[in-house]
Amino acid sequence: MGLLALLVLLLSHDHSAWAGFGSLRSEVNSPSTPIRPHNPCPAELEPLVAQLLNDLPTYSNLVASRSLGHPEERSSPFGTVLVASQPDFTPLPLGETAPRENLHQIFFTTLERQYWQQQAVSLQHYHWLFLVQGDDGWRLSLIYSSLGAYPAGRRGATPPQESSQGLVGQAIALWLRDCRAGAIAFPEADPMGP
Repeated sequence: MGLLALLVLLLSHDHSAWAGFGSLRSEVNSPSTPIRPHNPCPAELEPLVAQLLNDLPTYSNLVASRSLGHPEERSSPFGTVLVASQPDFTPLPLGETAPRENLHQIFFTTLERQYWQQQAVSLQHYHWLFLVQGDDGWRLSLIYSSLGAYPAGRRGATPPQESSQGLVGQAIALWLRDCRAGAIAFPEADPMGP
C-alpha cells in the first residue's frame, strides 16, 4: 500500500480514535494544570530566611553573571559567592525613628572568592538585612553590607553601606519575587517534629 493510499484510508475512517489526542492536548495546555505545584511563601520569618540563605549563593551568582557580562569584557575582579552563614535574628535598637513595626532585622555573612591577577582571594561580606511583610508577601526594605578579609585580619571590615542595588541585595529581591510567585521549593516539614 502506498503512502497516499494509507493517508486516504486514515482520513476516510471514523475520527473518534483521534478525539482522545485532542483532549490530552487541551489538558496539557490547560492553565489549571501547572507544570510544578505552587509553593506558598511562608508567613513565618525563620523558615523563609533559612531557605533564602540556602539559595542565596545561586541567586547571587546568577545576578552577577547577568550583570557583569562576558569574562573578557570585565575590568574588575569577578567574585563567586560560595556560602551564606546561618542567620542571627537578634535585632539592634533602631531608635525612636524606626520606620515600621513589621520591619524584621536579619544578620548574616557571605563568603566570596575573587580571582585577581591569577590569585584567589577570599572575602567575607557582613550583611544587615531588613525585610518587611506586606499583604502580598515578603519584600526587601534595605540592606547594609560591609566587606572584610577571610579569615579576619588586622584591618577589620569596611564601614557598612546601603547595598540594595548590590549583587546580594538584587539576589534577595529576586528570590523574594520568586517566593511570592510560588516558585521556591521549601522542604517538607517533618511530621515527627524537629
